Amino acid sequence: MEDLPLSVQRIAALLQERGHDQPVTMLPDSARTAAEAAAGLGCTVAEIAKSIVFRRLADNRAVVVVASGVNRVDERKVAALLGELGKADAAFVREQTGFAIGGVSPVGHAQPSLMLIDEDLMQLPQVWAAAGHPHAVFRMTPQQLLAMTGAPLADVALRPAS
Repeated sequence: MEDLPLSVQRIAALLQERGHDQPVTMLPDSARTAAEAAAGLGCTVAEIAKSIVFRRLADNRAVVVVASGVNRVDERKVAALLGELGKADAAFVREQTGFAIGGVSPVGHAQPSLMLIDEDLMQLPQVWAAAGHPHAVFRMTPQQLLAMTGAPLADVALRPAS
């Protein structure tokens, strides 16, 4: 494990502490985007649990939305639940979560984050999430994701008007 980047070692140790039975996988190519991760893993883009970070304007807290890789996050829906949002630049993401953009894990954040889990993930048998680095991921069930994060499910997907 000592040959892994420090941020990945931290997530691997945290997962092990929590009794998670799946190892961290290092991909040879970047998993910075959901499509890249899915291609590297041989899974569907929907199975990638991507972490999108926003800044809540009221108190400057990080808002992390863990969404299905096929969904665009509807900022208005998130703001209605958690308050007005602003953009989170790379420095804010690293400061708040401890991770670089493209490698934000749903667990192990440097500062307590407000979180929401995309309800669409619950339709899948398994999902893959970043493990603290753009090349590192780990597998879990959507139920394990909910248990690990303690975050509520929400409809966060941007859907076409019908």
